[in-house]
Amino acid sequence: MNSAATGTRAAIGWTREDIARRLAQDIPNGSYVNLGIGIPELVAKCVPEGRTLVYHTENGLLGMGPSPAAGQGDPELINAGKRQVTMMPGAAFFDQATSFAMIRGGHLDLSVLGALQVAANGDLANWSTGADDAIPAVGGAMDLVAGVKNVYVMTTHTTKDGEPKLVTQCTYPLTGRGVVNRIYSDLAVIDITARGFELVELAPGVSFEFVQERTGAPILRSESRPSGH
Repeated sequence: MNSAATGTRAAIGWTREDIARRLAQDIPNGSYVNLGIGIPELVAKCVPEGRTLVYHTENGLLGMGPSPAAGQGDPELINAGKRQVTMMPGAAFFDQATSFAMIRGGHLDLSVLGALQVAANGDLANWSTGADDAIPAVGGAMDLVAGVKNVYVMTTHTTKDGEPKLVTQCTYPLTGRGVVNRIYSDLAVIDITARGFELVELAPGVSFEFVQERTGAPILRSESRPSGH
């Protein structure tokens, strides 16, 4: 079982915090960002010093701040995942229709989402397994992948059972077609290109062969990048 699946460090790969820290390095200063529910929320704690990002949440807040200290939050000030948050100076409130108009109008630079599956062509499945007893959890993901300029996926490379999440073709209901730009897993950073999955960087102690064995589609090595970066 890999490290990010358990939330602890194993002998190989990145922890969830490591993934968030690596992803945060790639977000340009001044970006307008929507962080998905779950492990993508960790990214806000890992932004490099001196870099300012503006966070958006679907339920109607632009300029969202970090979670408050225990016992100091406002129960009515929450994000889309129902977690208590704070406000940054200059933050703005608005109704949900306006919030989704921002998303659909292309005003956000980046969305960071979790995934059940990502296909080599950038298809994303992250809201349902399609099972009869699955609980629907669409949320704003379908709007986010359609309206935001860039979509990064933050996920474990495999399921808890060791099944690949990066596949040739998604078998779960799709959130969006061809929408993912880059994947950050506990094993590697991988771009979606016209040729399929392309390696950007390996986690420390991880070999290319190790990642390929746990991926359900071929991974290309970029000729312009060393195999370990």
